[in-house]
Amino acid sequence: MAKTSPVSKQTSFEEVTPEQAGQHDVVLATLNARYIHSAFGLRYLKANLGELEQRCDIKEFTLESRPEDIVEQLLIASPKIVGFGVYVWNVVQTEKVVSLLKAVAPEVVVVLGGPEVSYEQEEQRIVALADYVITGWGEVSFRVLATQILEHDLDHRAGNAPKIVAGEQPKLDHIRMPYYLYNDQDIKHRVLYVEASRGCPFKCEFCLSALDKTAWPFDLDLFLSEMDELHRRGARHFKFVDRTFNLKVKNSLRIMQFFLDRMSDDLFLHFEVVPDHLPDALKEMIAKFPAGQLQFEVGIQTFDPEVQTRISRRQDNEKAQQNIRWIKEQSQAYLHTDLIFGLPGESLSSFAASFDKLVGLRPHEIQVGILKRLKGSPIIRHTQAHKLVFNPNPPYSIVSNDQVSFHDVQFMGRFARYWDLIGNSGRFKNTVPLVLGDQPFARFSQLTVSLFEQSGQTHKISLLRLFDLVFDITSTRLNVDFEVLNTVIKADFEASGLKSLPKCLNRDRNKASIRDRVIKNKGTGKHSARQARH
Repeated sequence: MAKTSPVSKQTSFEEVTPEQAGQHDVVLATLNARYIHSAFGLRYLKANLGELEQRCDIKEFTLESRPEDIVEQLLIASPKIVGFGVYVWNVVQTEKVVSLLKAVAPEVVVVLGGPEVSYEQEEQRIVALADYVITGWGEVSFRVLATQILEHDLDHRAGNAPKIVAGEQPKLDHIRMPYYLYNDQDIKHRVLYVEASRGCPFKCEFCLSALDKTAWPFDLDLFLSEMDELHRRGARHFKFVDRTFNLKVKNSLRIMQFFLDRMSDDLFLHFEVVPDHLPDALKEMIAKFPAGQLQFEVGIQTFDPEVQTRISRRQDNEKAQQNIRWIKEQSQAYLHTDLIFGLPGESLSSFAASFDKLVGLRPHEIQVGILKRLKGSPIIRHTQAHKLVFNPNPPYSIVSNDQVSFHDVQFMGRFARYWDLIGNSGRFKNTVPLVLGDQPFARFSQLTVSLFEQSGQTHKISLLRLFDLVFDITSTRLNVDFEVLNTVIKADFEASGLKSLPKCLNRDRNKASIRDRVIKNKGTGKHSARQARH
């Protein structure tokens, strides 16, 4: 997910009375990870309900919302159908909501959809609790199902309908785009998700998109007219969810030119791109964008050719490195890159080699992810050959395989967390090069071990304490010269916005002047404070 600037604290839903809410026969709901996220899939379902659209409402909550409060809000509109979007990150909380809803109002028909319930339904309690499950695409099938329930008293419990409904995949020109359903509050406070294409032609086995046959583009003229209307209404932050934005370069160029023609200081675009496909025409376009406007998410996952072949990932590593280097050195785009630990056949040492190689390319961020077994993903075919063991609880992360132990996975979880706090955050951009030296993985591993020994935690470490821990460990365990380290830590502190001096700088004789030079870095416009620090 693209990082966004903080917004004023919002509740996950607004308190409304029954009179204010009105009655809706259909309520679509989901639990977002954070308030700033918006439920793109639910808006597609509502936009394609046809005559039922006016009888449908969307309710969005967050993971912090209490099930009792969610159910109360859902029932205000006296719905006959409640549909839930279920994902790996919200299935646990959604199950609690569904179980309570069925206890309080058993007459309400519960319909589930989303990737988490589209596969392997047999052992899922949330599926057992629900009345219907729509697998895969839902724009057509949910409308048909809702119409049958409301107009013809369809009831699978009476044996006149199947519980599991295979979602129909229509042509994209038969799907109504949902962008008009972003309201003014969404435009002002939330990330707006958009897609110029759907699907993916690649077969990377850790990803559910491996099940797609290809990528399908939406009508570009119609899509750009929708973007023009969003922009006219004040939208400036667009996150493209296309798996391979730069696959069809002609379309990519038109989309980027569209936004370049509407350039402003607060415009922000996020694209996921194929790392080894960056022709000159696209480079020329990218180079035209000023700093702070473009973010590219680049999935590397691994540089190991054998592992890539094993998981059906096609990637020209040399071209990928050249393109990442070009983006970093010849453009002002922000680079977010990904690696995955725990892939079949990948050892700790081969992952370290990929990490070191990627660090050398100097992207702004390297997200270190732990392999997850998404339901339906083909990665499961390696279970016996590579002794894959996954956590049975969401998000189903790998806990061991024939190359890495449970201890290794635990260590890498801490490594990833500390890397995000120190390497990715931009708060230690002057200090990190000294920490990494010429052995990035090995030296940050030393820092990880010492950080956990001294703190005993990976979360809720104050920034002030983190400065002291990084300073002490880097100077004592990593043997960085005290005076040199003191200079760079001081520079990072001055950009931190902290009002209190860390202990490591309290020893400095010029601590009063250090305080005077502190820069409060809150970011600008809708851009991420993390990006501003980088």
